[in-house]
Amino acid sequence: MSGRPNTRLSDLFGLAGWSKGELARLVNRQAAAMGHPQLATDTSRVRRWIDMGEIPRDPVPRVLAALFTERLGRVVTIEDLGLVRHGRAGKRQGDGIEEHPDGVPWAPERTAAVLTEFTGMDLMLNRRGLVGAGAALAAGSTLSSAMHDWLHTDPVLRADSPALDDPLHPGPAGFDRYEAAPIGSEEVAELERSVEVFRAWDAARGGGLQRKAVVGQLNEVGGMLAYRHPAHLQRRLWGVAANLAVLAGWMSHDVGLEPTAQKYFVIAAHAAREGGDRPRAGEALSRAARQMVHLGRPDDALDLMKLAQSGGGERLQPRTKAMFHTIEAWAQAAMGKGQAMRRTLGQAEDLFVADRGDGAPLDWMQTFKAEDLYGMQALAYRTLAEFDPDAAVHAQHFADKALALRVDGRERSKIFDHLSMASACFIADDPEQADRYARLALMSMGANSSRRTWDRLRQMYRLTAEYAGYPKIHELREEIRLALPKPRSKGADSAQA
Repeated sequence: MSGRPNTRLSDLFGLAGWSKGELARLVNRQAAAMGHPQLATDTSRVRRWIDMGEIPRDPVPRVLAALFTERLGRVVTIEDLGLVRHGRAGKRQGDGIEEHPDGVPWAPERTAAVLTEFTGMDLMLNRRGLVGAGAALAAGSTLSSAMHDWLHTDPVLRADSPALDDPLHPGPAGFDRYEAAPIGSEEVAELERSVEVFRAWDAARGGGLQRKAVVGQLNEVGGMLAYRHPAHLQRRLWGVAANLAVLAGWMSHDVGLEPTAQKYFVIAAHAAREGGDRPRAGEALSRAARQMVHLGRPDDALDLMKLAQSGGGERLQPRTKAMFHTIEAWAQAAMGKGQAMRRTLGQAEDLFVADRGDGAPLDWMQTFKAEDLYGMQALAYRTLAEFDPDAAVHAQHFADKALALRVDGRERSKIFDHLSMASACFIADDPEQADRYARLALMSMGANSSRRTWDRLRQMYRLTAEYAGYPKIHELREEIRLALPKPRSKGADSAQA
C-alpha cells in the first residue's frame, strides 16, 4: 500500500459513475463468473484501492479491468488502472518515479503480459459488439518524452534477464491467455507467413474486415512469448508480435478506433525493441505520427517522427529514412510550412534513390515502393495547397505518377491517390478533371472497409462547394452525400482533432 491515492483508478472510477458499494458488488459477481466464487470485496476495500493506493491480489486487477472495459466500452488494462505491482500508481513527478501515460515505457518483462491483456480485452469488446467511449489520445510530445530514454538504450536480452516467468507456472497476464508452450521454427515461419496474408488483405480491402483476426493472432503470440524459447526463436516471435501489433494498430486507425490504435503502435514499438529491432520500433512510432497528422495534430506527429528517426539507430536503411521523411513532410505541410516541406521531400527523394538494396530486405518495408513515395508527395503537396494554391499543380503531378504505377492490387492506396488528385484539381480550378477522379475513388470505396478513405472524401467534398453550380459537380455532391456513412455516436472510440 503506497498510502497515496491511485489517481488512474480514481479517474476511471469517476468516469464509470459507480458508487464504491456498487463496484464492490460488481467485483464479487464478475469474479464468480470468472471462476473465483470465494472472492468477497466490500466498500472499505474499494476505498483503500482508490484512496490509499492499495493494490489488490490477483484476480481482482483482472476483474476490475474487465468491469471497466465493459462499462466504458473501450479497452482498459491493469496498467491503465494503476494496479501493476512495482508500478506507478499515484506517483507524480518529484516523487522519484515519473508517471507516464498508459504505463509506457513498462518493464521489459511486462511486454508480453501487456500485449496479451490488451488484445484479450479488445477481443472481448469485439465479442460483445461494444464500441469505444472516447478515450483520450496521448500527445505525441508526451509519448516521445516517455519513450526517449527507453528506446535509446539497448534492450536486455531475455537470456540474460532474471527468470521472472516460469513457463511451467506462468502468471495470469490477462484474458484469453494462450497456454504457454514451446514452439519450433516451422510454427514461427507459419506465423510470419500469416503476417504477409493479413498485410496484403489490409492493403487491398481496408482494416475493418480482418482486424479481429489480427488481434486474435497477436493474442496467441503474446501467450507464446510467455515461454522462454531459444534466443533466435524468441527474437523471431518478438518480430511477429511487432508486425501484428503494427497491423492491429493500423487497422484500428483505419476504422476510427484511435486510442486503441495508438496503444497498439506503442505495444509494437516495445515488441520490436524486445526483439532487438530498433528500426522496426521507429517505424511503429512513425505510424502513430501518421495517425496524428490525419487527426489534425501535426505538431505531435513531428515530435513522434524525431523519436522514430533517432530511436531507429544506425541500422536504418535509406528507404526507411525516405519513408520517415515523407511523413515528416506531410506534417510540415499540414502546418503550412512549405519551404520546410519541400526540403524534407527533397531529402526523401535522395534517400530513396540512394537505396541500392545492399542490406538485408526488411519485410515491413516491401510495400514502400516508388508509387508510395509519389503518393506521399502528392498528399503533402495537396495538404500544402490549402495554404498555397500553387502547390496543387505539384500534387497533380505526383498523384499522376503514383497512379501510373498502382498495379499491385492495393486498392486503398489507389483510392487515396484518386482523392489527392481530385482535391488538387478542385484547388487548381479544374472541376472537370476533379469530377473524373472523384468518381473513380467513389466507385472503389464501397468495397473497402477503410474509414480513413471516407474521411479524405469528406475533405474533398468541402472543396466541391465552390463548384456546386456546375451540373456535373452538383450530381457528384448528391452522390457523395448518399454514399457517406452516417456519423458514429458520440460514444465512439475516437479523439478530437
